[in-house]
Amino acid sequence: MSALPSFPVGDLPAMWLRDNCPCAECRDPRSGQKLFQIGALPAGLRVGSAADAAGDATSAVEVVWEPDGHRSSYPLAWLEAVRPGRNGHGDLRSEAGKELWTACEVAGRLPEAGWEEYLAEPGVRARMLESVLRLGFMLLRGVPGREGQVLDVAETFGYVRETNYGKLFDVRVEPDPNNLAFTSAAITPHTDNPYRDPVPTLQLLHCLVNDAAGGDSGLVDGFAAAALLRREDPEAFDVLTRTPVPFVFRDAGTELRADRPLIDTDPLGRVREVRFNNRSTGTLRLAADELEDFYAAYRTFAELLLRPELQLDLRLTPGDCLVFDNTRLLHARTAFAQDGARHLQGCYADLDGLASTLAVLRRADTLEPLAELFAGAVSAEYLGEPVTMAQHMLQAGARAEAAGAPPHLVAAALLHDIGHVEGEVVTGRDLMAGHDNRHSHTGADLLGRWFGPEVTEPVRLHVAAKRYLCAVEPGYYDRLSEASKYTLEVQGGVMTPRQAAEFAGLPGAADAVAVRRWDEQAKDPAAATPSFEHFLPLLYALMRG
Repeated sequence: MSALPSFPVGDLPAMWLRDNCPCAECRDPRSGQKLFQIGALPAGLRVGSAADAAGDATSAVEVVWEPDGHRSSYPLAWLEAVRPGRNGHGDLRSEAGKELWTACEVAGRLPEAGWEEYLAEPGVRARMLESVLRLGFMLLRGVPGREGQVLDVAETFGYVRETNYGKLFDVRVEPDPNNLAFTSAAITPHTDNPYRDPVPTLQLLHCLVNDAAGGDSGLVDGFAAAALLRREDPEAFDVLTRTPVPFVFRDAGTELRADRPLIDTDPLGRVREVRFNNRSTGTLRLAADELEDFYAAYRTFAELLLRPELQLDLRLTPGDCLVFDNTRLLHARTAFAQDGARHLQGCYADLDGLASTLAVLRRADTLEPLAELFAGAVSAEYLGEPVTMAQHMLQAGARAEAAGAPPHLVAAALLHDIGHVEGEVVTGRDLMAGHDNRHSHTGADLLGRWFGPEVTEPVRLHVAAKRYLCAVEPGYYDRLSEASKYTLEVQGGVMTPRQAAEFAGLPGAADAVAVRRWDEQAKDPAAATPSFEHFLPLLYALMRG
């Protein structure tokens, strides 16, 4: 098997391709930084010739440029990963590539880990940090209950952002508070420090004591709420993305102000940041009709954020440390009795440091843990079908490969059911017993340690794709095996027309449908299948970092 198909370069934009030449003449070999200015490249730049480097069609293509004769060698794995138009703009801060959620969708699979395991296992740490980028938060359990420990947590992935509240702040009842957070009052969903520009992008809260009646925490996915507003009331969404709001904070020693919209979007119209804090909203000075439009939209969004189905309720106990994206998640707190002890310590940090730490962890990662999981599926039964779990996944990967699918889809087909073999439960008996084990999400979460959304999202959506195909394709349901028909009902049944339309608009939906079709074809006990090792070159080429 070739690790990657031969890749044509003649139809790629010449200036883009040359700007990415990896040779030592164009890039410093130590830092990878470019050694030339874009204006120094010759006019009329074009590919003179392109051939397999060193006669090896699986590794690289060598380009000779005209008019200057410069030679560039491009790894095929790199060309496959970044080819123009496949993944669009890669802004990790926007809603693209993130998993938007409601409370019920994450309540049974919180991104959590024990503190000692988080420190000792790079793979666990990578999985937790990836959850902050994808879901917006992680929860560490058993963090030592000493004052100042929250700073040590932040330093496992980045740097503390010092503000007027100091490097460290105490969330408890204060005798003369300069912020309602330091009282026992209920606080509705909000983001912190909206009056700063840039706003701290991460917040950490470490529970030291929580004996008070009340004082429960809540999280709302602001990106999911903004997407819901965009669907339900596009005019209100438009108003909130284009109206600058003055956020203000002042006390005896501080005067802060930032004018930003409640919902900020990138140049492609994707949600990138939510700032929502009614306590800090100043006086808008707009024309009367603009104020009418703004307050109508503001109220609509505020009411939407209070919907119970959006809020994930948590009660932090001593040793819990919650880390969350302050530009995406809104956090809340119920009122609590002042005569009960409640003491949290917090600090701010930033997403760029966390993303950097995760990227470095990925550089040193291998696929050995994934190979071990796959080995555990060799004899595991597959949900009432006549093949083992490993046979099923290998057949799906082989069918995708035989169909000429791109590498990321071969990988998704191969690994689509890995969620059934994560942890102690390797047979999917829970699913056959009538309980949805949400293996598609478990598998995608696991695979996020190694692969980007081009692999993980078709895996995450492949169960939904079955529900979708049953809704839109005549005869599809009748072709399902009896076991597959049974699990369909456990997993939510046939989609409604509205659900089907929403699914079809999701990034990765078309890929998930393709994976679903290979999934349904991969149940032949007599089929010859390649080994897992057969796919390793392809998987390593797709690894992030």
